[in-house]
Amino acid sequence: MAKSDRSVSNWLFLGVVLVFFQVVIGGVTRLTDSGLSITEWSVIQGTLPPFNEVEWNDAFEKYKVHASKQYLSLHADMDLSSFKVIFFWEYFHRLWARMMGFAFLLPFLFFLSKKRLKKRIIGRLGVVILLAICAATFGWIMVASGLNDDSRTWVSAYKLIIHLGIATTLIAYLYKTYLISLNDEAEKSFKFFPAINSSITNKDILGSIKFGRVVLFILFIQILLGGLMAGMRAGLLHPHFPVFVNFDRFLLALDAMNQSLETEIVNYEPSSSIKAIVQIFHRSMAYLLLIISVVYGFYLNKRNLLNRYSKTFLVVLSIQFLLGVLTIVNCFGSVPVFYGAAHQAVALILLMSLLRFDHYLLQTNK
Repeated sequence: MAKSDRSVSNWLFLGVVLVFFQVVIGGVTRLTDSGLSITEWSVIQGTLPPFNEVEWNDAFEKYKVHASKQYLSLHADMDLSSFKVIFFWEYFHRLWARMMGFAFLLPFLFFLSKKRLKKRIIGRLGVVILLAICAATFGWIMVASGLNDDSRTWVSAYKLIIHLGIATTLIAYLYKTYLISLNDEAEKSFKFFPAINSSITNKDILGSIKFGRVVLFILFIQILLGGLMAGMRAGLLHPHFPVFVNFDRFLLALDAMNQSLETEIVNYEPSSSIKAIVQIFHRSMAYLLLIISVVYGFYLNKRNLLNRYSKTFLVVLSIQFLLGVLTIVNCFGSVPVFYGAAHQAVALILLMSLLRFDHYLLQTNK
C-alpha cells in the first residue's frame, strides 16, 4: 500500500457522515414518536415499504395492536395519512442503516482485495463492523421493549441510551480510524495540522492529552444523559431556564416517592421523581462540562496550544449549550423536534472536534 491513500480516507470519512446522519435520523424518529410504527424486524422484506392501501392498513392495524399504549395515549385520533408520516421516519431510519451496510461493505471488500488497507486499519474496521452489528441488534431490542406492553408508551429509556451509547462509540471509533488513516505525510501535505510552537514541551502535550480525555469522558456521559432526558421526556417536567420557576413543585416531585426507589426507576413513566433527578443531572453535567472546558481552554492557552482545533471545540460547545437551553425552554407539551435533533447533532460534532484535537496532540507528541 502507498504511504498515503486518499481514496481509503475519503471512504472512511463518508462512513462517518453516514453514521452521523443515522444517529440524527434516529433522534428525529424518537422525537416524532415514530419508533414503534413498524412492529416487525425483517432484513430482506423490511427493505420494502407497503405499496398499496391494503398493505398500509395492515401495517396500521399492527401498530394499533402491538403499540396499543402509544396509540391510545398519543394517537387515538390518528388516520392512515398521519400514520404514514410516523412510519416514514422509522422506515427511513432502518433503510439508511441498510444503505450504510452496502456503502461500507462493498468498498471494504474492494480495498481488501486490492491490498490497500494497512493491518492496523483492518483491525480497527473489524471493531467498527462489530459495533455496527451491536447497534443494529440493540436497536431492535430497544424497539421490542415498547411493543406488546400495555404499561409502556415509548421504548425503554434505558435500552435507548444503550443503543445511543453504542452508536456514539461507533461514530467516535470510526472517526478516529479515519484520522489514523491520514498519516503524518498526508496530513502535512494537506495542511491539516498547524505548526507546533517550538516552546511547547512533551510534558505540556501529555498534560493536555490527559486533561482532554477527562473532558471527553464527561462529554460522553452527558450525551447518555441527554438520551435519558429524551427517552423519559424529562424536559417536559420543568421547561424553564436558568432558574427553577416552580421550584417548590420541583422539590415535591423529588419527594413524591411513595414506592421504593427501585420501583420508581423501573416504572419511570408515571414517576415525576426520576424525571426530575435526570433533568437535574443533565443540567448539572452541562454546567460542569462548560466550566471544565473553559478551564481547559485557559490551560491550553497558557501552554500555547490554543489553536484552531481547540478553538473549534470551544465554539461548538457554546453553540451546544445554547441549543440545550432552546430545547428545554421549548418543552411545552412535547419536546421540540428541530431543537432536540439539532442538539443531538451538535453533540456528535462536539465529540468529533475534541477527538480531532486529541489526535493532533498525539501526532505532535511523536
